[in-house]
Amino acid sequence: MRLASGVWVSAYLTRLRLADIPAFVVARGDETAGAVLVKLNTLDGNAKAFQRSFDMMTGERTWMVLAEGIEQDVDVSVAKQRSFDSDLWVIEVEDRQGRTLLDEDGLS
Repeated sequence: MRLASGVWVSAYLTRLRLADIPAFVVARGDETAGAVLVKLNTLDGNAKAFQRSFDMMTGERTWMVLAEGIEQDVDVSVAKQRSFDSDLWVIEVEDRQGRTLLDEDGLS
């Protein structure tokens, strides 16, 4: 059974807060089944957007880079995704060190 999106987002924001990594919800998606996109803003004009992907061979969920580069270009990519999916959550993380915590247990 999958965790509801709203619960996952709340837990993720709590983990980031405990690590002193600023983050906020840019777009609120469907509480139950909305996909989640995480944008990392490194505060130097660059950014990365991550989306969760399902590996058909292993059955694992992993985070992969959807877009990276100049922040404005990443924002265009995020906006395009939102135009396709009105249930999409967008979380923006701001960290000069590039930390998202997405590689930690329980966040895949």
